[in-house]
Amino acid sequence: MTIAYLAFVGWITLTPQPYDGRTASVLDRFLDFFARHDATDWITFDRVEAAANVVMFVPVGLFFVLLFGRRLWFLAIIAGALFSIGIEYVQLEFLPSRVADVRDVITNTGGTIIGVLVGLVLSWPKARRIRRDRRAVTEAQRTRRLAS
Repeated sequence: MTIAYLAFVGWITLTPQPYDGRTASVLDRFLDFFARHDATDWITFDRVEAAANVVMFVPVGLFFVLLFGRRLWFLAIIAGALFSIGIEYVQLEFLPSRVADVRDVITNTGGTIIGVLVGLVLSWPKARRIRRDRRAVTEAQRTRRLAS
């Protein structure tokens, strides 16, 4: 799943964006609609893009923390940040139709951190049970040694 999702993120971020200049995209139409209303005029392309970058990288953090394990959670954050830096580097050097931006690395890494936290929270009960069972086994072995 991790490889498949990373490939999906790569496809989303490293393929050229089709734009024929004649028709507005669905996003453009939504943003135009929101801009016409005072209550939603704060919804801008930059904010939608930042939120999308965060949301897209939450699963990256979750998958990486599951892949590396709870004890190496910091590696999941580092791997997510490096993945994001790699994407931005490829965009900068090899894809003139894409725009590399440090803000993307920041928001992507933020999404990775959220995903890591979600993974840690979701796996906490199981990790707690495993620790409790290990302590019980260790205590039983100690009791048997003392009895013999």
